[in-house]
Amino acid sequence: MKTKLQLATLGGGCFWCIEAIYGQIKGVKKVVSGYSGGRAPGRPTYREVRSGLTGDAEVVQVTFDPDIITYKDIMTVFMTSHDPTTLNQQGADKGTQYRSVIFYHNDAQKKTANELIKDMVHTFRKPIVTEILPSPIFHKAEDYHQEYYKNNPSQMYCKVVITPKLLKLRKMHPNKIKQQ
Repeated sequence: MKTKLQLATLGGGCFWCIEAIYGQIKGVKKVVSGYSGGRAPGRPTYREVRSGLTGDAEVVQVTFDPDIITYKDIMTVFMTSHDPTTLNQQGADKGTQYRSVIFYHNDAQKKTANELIKDMVHTFRKPIVTEILPSPIFHKAEDYHQEYYKNNPSQMYCKVVITPKLLKLRKMHPNKIKQQ
């Protein structure tokens, strides 16, 4: 019997960072950058989301094989790959569009996310502010945002922000990295 793939929808600041991270994780089949959680009608654009007026967060939708990586492991990588203690900010990126958020797809994911945050409370010096909300409509971001790091590794943002996050990922979770 073939395992049914699952989804995780996560916002941890700039979606380029989170997409690059999950693209390296064993069991992850696909990562799509997009927008979720907004209240404006229609399909938001990057320009609209970047303004902060739509209420959307930059997120990634991760398709994964639970026989290879568990949802809890997906969440552990997420919580250690960004700062879940800064409200509406990751590094220099500020605004609700860069908030830390987990959009769960079922009650089991909600329970796992809440338990993991409870277990990680003492890992951080400040309180965790990550929101845990039901998964709303996901809007795929424009094509030029997809696989941004892979397609633009020499771009300054990639070098200064994303590459250090990937080095940290390899150090913290070496057993979860895909073989090159």
